[in-house]
Amino acid sequence: MAKIKIKQIGSPIRRPESQKKILIGLGLGKMHRVVEREDTAEVRGAIAKLPHMVAIVD
Repeated sequence: MAKIKIKQIGSPIRRPESQKKILIGLGLGKMHRVVEREDTAEVRGAIAKLPHMVAIVD
């Protein structure tokens, strides 16, 4: 399957607990960290819930 690179661009400080858990589920948690995940509907849905905190990197 295709891979997708996700970069954290926003801080989880003063964010709801649910958003922090989504970040941890994606493997993020610290600023400017980049992870590579499978491009699935679940991952795309998590990214859609945090457009202000994560970005897709080429």
